[in-house]
Amino acid sequence: MTDSLIFNMNESSVTFIIDRFEDRFAVLRGEDGLEINWPKKQLPKGAVEGSAVVLKIMLEKEDMDERRKTAKELLSEILNG
Repeated sequence: MTDSLIFNMNESSVTFIIDRFEDRFAVLRGEDGLEINWPKKQLPKGAVEGSAVVLKIMLEKEDMDERRKTAKELLSEILNG
């Protein structure tokens, strides 16, 4: 079995197959058997059971920078009274 994760420095991709639909969700199954529920309305148009979908995972740098700034400010406030 090949690994479903493709890594580079800034992002990774995971390929899933649409296994079935349940209510408002599509059940996505990874090559390793991992299942996740994904909202049907967020699937690409034309996606059906058996379709392969790729999820890209990447850091949101701006959000991360803002969280670090907030944490530093809070720590400074705590330490300096």
